[in-house]
Amino acid sequence: MRFVKGHGTENDFVIIPDLDGEVELSAAFVAAVCDRHTGIGADGVLHVMPTKLSPEVADQAGQAEWFMDYRNADGGVAQMCGNGVRVFARYLVDSGLADAGEFGVATRGGVKRVRLAETGDVTVEMGRPKTFGESVATVAGKPYEGLHVDMGNPHLACVIGDPVAQLDLSHQPAFDPAVFPEGVNIELLNPVGERRVVMRVFERGSGETRSCGTGAVASAVAAARLAGETTGTWAVEVLGGTVTVTLEEDTSYLAGPAVLVASGELNL
Repeated sequence: MRFVKGHGTENDFVIIPDLDGEVELSAAFVAAVCDRHTGIGADGVLHVMPTKLSPEVADQAGQAEWFMDYRNADGGVAQMCGNGVRVFARYLVDSGLADAGEFGVATRGGVKRVRLAETGDVTVEMGRPKTFGESVATVAGKPYEGLHVDMGNPHLACVIGDPVAQLDLSHQPAFDPAVFPEGVNIELLNPVGERRVVMRVFERGSGETRSCGTGAVASAVAAARLAGETTGTWAVEVLGGTVTVTLEEDTSYLAGPAVLVASGELNL
């Protein structure tokens, strides 16, 4: 089985091409591939398959030729991944499966429009963030209030006064399971300038990651709300670099690097 390894601001993925739609990924297999000691190591798997061959998203085939079947590092199925979509799009162009420019990618969170040249950053339209009030995340025994944001997957974005660099995210922060019955991605962020924030994230099924695209958008939404704004362009600094989030009245965009670093063959 062939694979490609890539990352977006160090949020890394194993890409598994499946052009005939014949590969079945078990949770155990995905977890083994993502293991950083005994596998390749990644925050998740991007399974590349034709949209028309996937019953889950076959209705999107008219808008997107390729389906990003995304799995978290623990093998769990996920609806969306912002950095994953950008790396997925870079793979499609670099492998000749899509032309540079603008095209759609099918996801469980709906079709995402991407825009990229032969080289350089990748921009993805993330859709309109949905907000559902406030909830609390508890990190090392300390509670932080945050905004519940749905980006196709659930987020709790907490603007906090404590420096995020000093937080212990080695363990799962506590959250309200009545609000997030399927788990939640938790962002902790500090405003550090005009429309600029520093963010750390604990992703469900993956632990703390170097970056999270949907989480960056959720963080920009939370920071904008605190500033009394609904639109604008935000720089979000993550452990793996910086991404740019643009909030518009009816949609949002995420832009940043997407890099392919290796390819090879999995020894099954």
